[in-house]
Amino acid sequence: MTQVLYLFGSAAPPVHGLPDVVRRLQEQEIDVCVGLTPMAAQWLADDIESLEELTGHPVRSEYKAPGSGDVWPPADGILFAPVTFNSMNSWALGLTHHFVVGVAAEAIGKGIPTTAMPCVNAAYVQRPQFDRSIATLRGAGVSVLYGPGGFEPNQPREKRPFPWHLALDKIGAFQQ
Repeated sequence: MTQVLYLFGSAAPPVHGLPDVVRRLQEQEIDVCVGLTPMAAQWLADDIESLEELTGHPVRSEYKAPGSGDVWPPADGILFAPVTFNSMNSWALGLTHHFVVGVAAEAIGKGIPTTAMPCVNAAYVQRPQFDRSIATLRGAGVSVLYGPGGFEPNQPREKRPFPWHLALDKIGAFQQ
């Protein structure tokens, strides 16, 4: 049976890697549905059509209208990566003004396995709310790939590869 994964992304530079991540997940026979924050959707505007062709599902960044049918199959799991400082804190605080944050928040209550990997710089993580948000989400059952064995903050303006392999390894374990 094919598993359905919701792949969510916020507006951080690694979001540009989503097409490759989708392909890698599909190689594992995972049915992928892509959701983006509104700003991430703007960043990927030129890639939306190709992502929809690749996945066979519409890319979503907005809530659906009440009473309208769902355009995605139900999720077996969620990977939210990259998650920005804003999205991580909003999610932990239950501020669901963005579609992907709302779905991720609801997934906790539905018991849907959810993995998150932030993409934040070392200046942002000095804010005490960020550590509280990580602890809140972990306490709610979200697997947050942050710190040793996960994403480690870079210095502001420092460019380095996003550790997608860590998230994909976690998703591979989710399938078994």
